[in-house]
Amino acid sequence: MNFDMAGFAVRRWQFTLVAFALLAALGLNAFFSTPRSEDPHFPLPIVIVQAVLPGAEPSEMEQLVVDPIEQALDGLDSVSQIRSTSQDGVGVVDVEFSYDVDPERKYDEVVREVNALRGTLPDGLARLEVRRARTTEVAIVQVALVSDTLPMRRLEKAADRLRERLARVPGVRQARYWGAPSSEVRVSLDLPRLAALQLPASAVADALRARGAEAPVGAVQAGDRRFNVKSGGAFKTLEAVADTPVRSQGGQVVRVRDVAKVEWAEDEPTHLTRFNGKRAVFVTVTQKDGQDVGKITAGIRRALDEQEKTLPAGVKLERAFFQAENVDHRLNNLFRDFAIALGLVLITLLPLGFRAGVVVMMSIPLSLLIGLALLQAFGFTLNQLSIAGFVLALGLLVDDSIVVVENIARRMREGEDRVSAAINGTRQISLAVIGCTAALMLAFLPLMALPGGAGSYVRSLPVTVLVTVAASLLVALTIIPFLASRILSRHEDPEGNALLRAVNNGIQRFYAPVLHVGLARPVLTTAVILGLCLTAIPMARAIGTSLFPPAETPQFLVRIEMPDGTALARTDQALRYVEGALARETEVAWRAGNLGRGNPQIFYNQQQRESSASYAEVYVGLKAWRPGESEKVVARLREAFARYPGARITLVLFENGPPVEAPIEVRFTGENLDVLKAGAARIEQILKATPGARDVSNPLGVDRTDIDLGLDEAKAAALGVPVGAARRVVRLALTGEEAARFRDADGDDYAVKVRLPMDRVGAGDRNDLEILGAVYVPTASGAATPLSALAAPRPVISPARIDRFDRERTVTVSAFLEPGALASAVGGEVETRLKDLAIPPGYRLSFGGQAEAQSESFSGLGAAITVAIFGILAVLVLEFGRFKSALVVAGIIPLGLFGAVSALALTGNSLSFTAVIGIIALMGIEIKNSILLVDFTEQLRREGVPLREAIERAGEVRFLPVLLTSITAIGGLIPLALERSGLYSPLAIAIIGGLVSSTVLSRIATPVLYWLAARGEEKAAA
Repeated sequence: MNFDMAGFAVRRWQFTLVAFALLAALGLNAFFSTPRSEDPHFPLPIVIVQAVLPGAEPSEMEQLVVDPIEQALDGLDSVSQIRSTSQDGVGVVDVEFSYDVDPERKYDEVVREVNALRGTLPDGLARLEVRRARTTEVAIVQVALVSDTLPMRRLEKAADRLRERLARVPGVRQARYWGAPSSEVRVSLDLPRLAALQLPASAVADALRARGAEAPVGAVQAGDRRFNVKSGGAFKTLEAVADTPVRSQGGQVVRVRDVAKVEWAEDEPTHLTRFNGKRAVFVTVTQKDGQDVGKITAGIRRALDEQEKTLPAGVKLERAFFQAENVDHRLNNLFRDFAIALGLVLITLLPLGFRAGVVVMMSIPLSLLIGLALLQAFGFTLNQLSIAGFVLALGLLVDDSIVVVENIARRMREGEDRVSAAINGTRQISLAVIGCTAALMLAFLPLMALPGGAGSYVRSLPVTVLVTVAASLLVALTIIPFLASRILSRHEDPEGNALLRAVNNGIQRFYAPVLHVGLARPVLTTAVILGLCLTAIPMARAIGTSLFPPAETPQFLVRIEMPDGTALARTDQALRYVEGALARETEVAWRAGNLGRGNPQIFYNQQQRESSASYAEVYVGLKAWRPGESEKVVARLREAFARYPGARITLVLFENGPPVEAPIEVRFTGENLDVLKAGAARIEQILKATPGARDVSNPLGVDRTDIDLGLDEAKAAALGVPVGAARRVVRLALTGEEAARFRDADGDDYAVKVRLPMDRVGAGDRNDLEILGAVYVPTASGAATPLSALAAPRPVISPARIDRFDRERTVTVSAFLEPGALASAVGGEVETRLKDLAIPPGYRLSFGGQAEAQSESFSGLGAAITVAIFGILAVLVLEFGRFKSALVVAGIIPLGLFGAVSALALTGNSLSFTAVIGIIALMGIEIKNSILLVDFTEQLRREGVPLREAIERAGEVRFLPVLLTSITAIGGLIPLALERSGLYSPLAIAIIGGLVSSTVLSRIATPVLYWLAARGEEKAAA
């Protein structure tokens, strides 16, 4: 017994209304409760291991730390690639797994392997941490506490109090502050006095360590009471530090105050921050997964208002970046586009008449609300891609309802009552409607399985379209027949309203004669249309390919890279130049300067740069991103930055999609660093000479100069210096040694650090070379000997860093693109020029950047296109029962491809990742129109109508529903196309162009192809 869905919905209308009221309520609840975000949140299967080994040079870091970690992690399953960087005292290993794994499980596996390895790593390892890369790890808020006068220790306290308050806001994962050099109690050694007393610097540190030890002494009992015995512990006052005895000599006690100066100070800075050129401390907030950024930000704003009232005098709270403002701006634009698209779609329904238009219009809110409920159930957020998916679906979800209502109205004009017409008309057309919708969904379904980061990024768009279109099918086959049975009137003019009559007259006057001519010369007509479609191939090559466009957010980064070994003060000069250039731009709203480290992460595919004295970064906020105008601001700034000598200053616009360090990357892989350096230099020159490339970076371009202490172990032994004592004293003198802890009245802990006096620092943040001559080393007899007696410091040349890719030494020479240049074109030119480069045996070149990401992403699109084509063919074969009819319907696909490529070329867009997604979606949309024509033709033939007449009648009768469904789809997409968004405008433009060409050309091509395929059958039957 077959279930009659339309009959059940019409006859049991009370149940139908209750069911759809429930679905609509769930949709409304989803609209208000689904988290909103700027970009999709998706799991990243990337784990980062960072190790810090103070004093280790890059080659030692590579051999002792990085290589063992890589070896351990490479044995894990599903490892896609491993990258590592070994620098002075720091090693970072990035391991990326394939995107089909569970990132949480892989993170646990990495933690397990690193913990198992920890015991075999060097003892001096200061830090070894494992962290996951997350799309939600970005700062959703960045504010600054600004003060030029308040001592840094008090400013840091204020930042810490603000951090604690923000961390308590519901939905906040973590709050941190940045740019405050650690405050410390500094014990600045008096070297001449120590030398006179023949005391080594380590003696002061040992005395403070013994005095400040917090180990428990024990416990005693008195009667029934038990008392813990305390002695020493954290220092409470500076006087207590200064009074600590160091040695008793000749009956006199030498105290710390006699050989050192005790005072509050700041640790040698590694990260300093400024806001709009003024000294500041940044405070950032990250959100938990699955939270609404708008709701969290509202709580953060309230907390900021409360905390601002408690700030010390002279401190100003500056509100810089709120991601929620970007989200609101982007989503409000899309909601505006949605409203415009809705109006355009409603206008296209006017030929159906007022009552029929009202019935069809009801499918829009119901389908969208059901789609929203399903989207929330699948765990997706409301972001720019899911909203774009709703706008895209808006022009598609009325198609089924238009076909159903048009068929019901036709049966009513033939004399059936409203209930019978609603049930029978829906039943008659249901198979074709299901086939059309299945073909459309099969075009989008493979997009859900696209591999890699690009697939994860865009997944919410096809899911949104699929759930909304599936909801529209349910609506069209259930509640729409019920509404038609109650609202449509059979007393209306059989010829329709004036607009419908005008359209039908146009069909008779213009379309019918052209179709007649085409059927008279089928071979010539097919050849002309095929030739037209083939022009899409050279056009596609001419416009080129690309991956993802700039995000067009009103923020960007300016990166300042000085030669390795540059002092922090020299890097600061370049940073101030950049800040000055930014201050002169009226469009710049604020600027957050970072000296010695990158800005906290604020975009999901841009990681924060680690500490380096030769690096600085400015995070810049514009008043707004204005297409056409903001690009001019960027161009002016790049021109100004290019004039600064001795630094590589790069302005980086945020881009959508998977993480890509630079658009153009050339990897040179081999073992010998000298060969790699020479090859990288030649690659660098080639990139600089390639049109379209700019800001070329070669990490091995400049060697690093270091100082080898030159210890003579034989002399040290002869002088009675214990093994390792000289290194310890030099490290204490230059870097400092934490000897104890200081605890203030608020309960905050600070380090008590012994080191050389900072007033002996020559460059402001570095120790002078000659300071080594003032260092004394202890001997076994208790005396002290000058370091110069057993060491001869000398300069040595070493690589600034050692990069590895998949466990092989690799130097990556990278470049950014000039405005308007395509990575595919520039990369192709670079590849051509590199063919003349002589590669030594055992070395090889490979390409990263957008070329690698594009290859991975577009390879997935190839599989998606294949699945979509064969899935649609399977539906067509099931519906028509033979290959000829299925191939005739599928023959419309090249027509849409021609229009899509032509539209992209005319609007100056490349064949981007989202444009190709639009072309895949186009296949399902245009197939729907062709199905309606072929299905009606075969109905007429089964009724005994001759072949030629059946083709012509079907073409004329089905022209109107095909025209209406195409125009509604185009109307829904026009606002997206006019949005000038690099992300989804190419998608909309490709579909609009394809629909225009396929709607026009297929009205001739499909009947002609059917005539060529079927006339042989008619002759055989005769």
